[in-house]
Amino acid sequence: MSEQSQRPRRPAKPYRRPQKDPVRILAFDVLRAVDERDAYANLVLPPLLRKAREKGGFEARDAALATELVYGTLRRQGTYDAVIAACVDRPLREVDPPVLDVLSLGVHQLLGTRIPTHAAVSASVELARVVLGDGRAKFVNAVLRKVAQHDLDGWIEKVAPPYDDDPEDHLAVVHSHPRWVVSALWDSLGGGRAGIEELLAADNERPEVTLVARPGRATTAELLGEEAAVPGRWSPYAVRLAEGGEPGAVPAVHEGRAGVQDEGSQLVALALANAPLDGPDATWLDGCAGPGGKAALLAALAAERGASLLAAEKQPHRAGLVARALRGNPGPYQVVTADGTRPPWRPGSFDRVLMDVPCTGLGALRRRPEARWRRRPEDLDTFGPLQRALLRTALDSVRVGGVVGYATCSPHLAETRAVVSDVLKQRPDTELIDARPLLPDVPALGEGPDVQLWPHLHGTDAMYLALIRRTG
Repeated sequence: MSEQSQRPRRPAKPYRRPQKDPVRILAFDVLRAVDERDAYANLVLPPLLRKAREKGGFEARDAALATELVYGTLRRQGTYDAVIAACVDRPLREVDPPVLDVLSLGVHQLLGTRIPTHAAVSASVELARVVLGDGRAKFVNAVLRKVAQHDLDGWIEKVAPPYDDDPEDHLAVVHSHPRWVVSALWDSLGGGRAGIEELLAADNERPEVTLVARPGRATTAELLGEEAAVPGRWSPYAVRLAEGGEPGAVPAVHEGRAGVQDEGSQLVALALANAPLDGPDATWLDGCAGPGGKAALLAALAAERGASLLAAEKQPHRAGLVARALRGNPGPYQVVTADGTRPPWRPGSFDRVLMDVPCTGLGALRRRPEARWRRRPEDLDTFGPLQRALLRTALDSVRVGGVVGYATCSPHLAETRAVVSDVLKQRPDTELIDARPLLPDVPALGEGPDVQLWPHLHGTDAMYLALIRRTG
């Protein structure tokens, strides 16, 4: 008998069950919903966080980490995909999407947070064991150990083409935007490298929560009594929650007297409300009112003047959201489910009309980072005819001497100036109003007469506004 055969065999290690981490499982569930159902993280995440808190043991720091994992991963998905692609032996399209989600969460912890390397890898492997199984967890472990060999700057140097060779592709990888979006934003912004870099970087920053005190129903003084609340930058009705927080816990928000609304959206509504009119000022229209933020502010402003608001929304469920936002408004208002391209109201019925048209949403990528990966250049072919039709309806709906506000949450020139220019060429009974004086103290508004807001310049979503007077 050989010496080797006489050695006692080592007992097999007992199987260790994977450790379930509620925070990372929740983050994974959100990413799967975004990928599988085209859901938006800002709609999926809050109810999951509430459910986790209700079960107990899920603290504020857990919610903060889950939120960072979700949004950080989505914002840097393009960059992380390039890193992962350099660490696997197959095209990314051949990696199962759930595996890719676990890898992306792991890469964000390694390259985008201060979580120690060993903890980031270990936690990601445990998550993989829970949601994918032990076999694929080994693959996750191998890939993440390769990723851990460099920091984010080191990886960008490896996977991004030099700026001088291909500026747009370089910026696309470094700042995690599709190349066509980089090109479109650069065209709209103009200028050199510094400006577009600042804009793309701002898209990847977590936006502050901004509240609006609806006139006659709440005051900024009341909202400023909340913890870490500071005044808005531009809107007299805005208050920022500088350290985030849960807006629904603010009494005025819970009661509908205030709401969550980006300051850019507030400025659009205020500019329309303050535009000079020729003649009466009694009937206002919000022609694309869902989900109701601008309509609620307009209704409150109208009530202060004794005017009424008609809020129209094509989608019934969104019309329901508008009705909820307007509930309790002190002045007269009506919410109708109606297609703005085939309006049920008579031409020339309104003194002021807001048409905040459906668009690609490229101006709100801070809030919906996943939208950048869903949109395609061909989407513009779908939105363009609808945007023109809605602007024509708005011009038909306003009386002579009245004012139309055409707004989009996209800075893409095909959705902003091109639409306004094309429609007004066919409407000699209109004139553009300089919107800049109606946004007092707001800097860097360009040459006018229209206005384009920017995240990096104004701290707002990239809202566009053109004001048009019907001259008859």
